[in-house]
Amino acid sequence: MANRTSSIERHTKETQIRLEMDIDGEGNSNISTGVPFMSHMLDLFTKHGHFDVTIDANGDTEVDDHHTTEDIGICLGQVFNEAVGDKKGIHRYGNVTIPMDDALAQVVVDLSNRPHLEYRAEIPNDKVGTFDTELVHEFLWKFAAEARINLHVIVHYGHNTHHIIEAIFKAMARALDEATQQDERVKGIPSTKGML
Repeated sequence: MANRTSSIERHTKETQIRLEMDIDGEGNSNISTGVPFMSHMLDLFTKHGHFDVTIDANGDTEVDDHHTTEDIGICLGQVFNEAVGDKKGIHRYGNVTIPMDDALAQVVVDLSNRPHLEYRAEIPNDKVGTFDTELVHEFLWKFAAEARINLHVIVHYGHNTHHIIEAIFKAMARALDEATQQDERVKGIPSTKGML
């Protein structure tokens, strides 16, 4: 199996980002985003997806966390899509439900080359610490668009904002890990069309 790795450097007037990803990793992370809550979410995303991820991001966080969070989503989606490669022999689908104390989040993915985010989550509070919780949707949408995947996020219940968001990121990591796994029963591209 070829190495499923990718990297990107993206520089704009708002952010400077260097990001590397190994899909077949060991859960090792080296993450610095300037957005502490997002760094925490990406660290556990890396751990629970068994990916290796390095992120060095600097952005205009003196304005707010929007540009940095959005651009990390863009970069992570692009490297994920490139690292997955031609998708030959993979499961393609992932469906994982994760509890986090009071919260229960489900994430279902299809590595379909058709970008779509379905976001069924009610976040009780506008902020976790200094982080605007509306940026969770922004990050997920940009990731799904650039990774070119169907990403369905369903929060069944929960009342603690931190727990809800953490359950989402853990479930997404596990679902992507499941979808990218090689399966010797799958011959070629997992689609009757012969391509994704």
